Amino acid sequence: MNRSTGSRASDAEQLVYAVSQGRALVTHNRSDFEGLVQNYFSAGKTHYGVILAVRRPPQQVAKRLLAIVNHVTADELQNQVRYI
Repeated sequence: MNRSTGSRASDAEQLVYAVSQGRALVTHNRSDFEGLVQNYFSAGKTHYGVILAVRRPPQQVAKRLLAIVNHVTADELQNQVRYI
């Protein structure tokens, strides 16, 4: 959901928005985003990282996400998919 407008964006729109902002994207939606990232790769497009989180208690997701934030640079995350 786009919190600024209250509207729902498609998965592809969310990825395009993250790319336009130079941001990595965190999602639980592995099934859709793996395909979207593969399409980006096939098209020679750049993204700033996709972090796919297994559904866990929020504290566990936050802990795993912080491990990436604290040990991986933005350059290292570019065009990468990380699983947490």
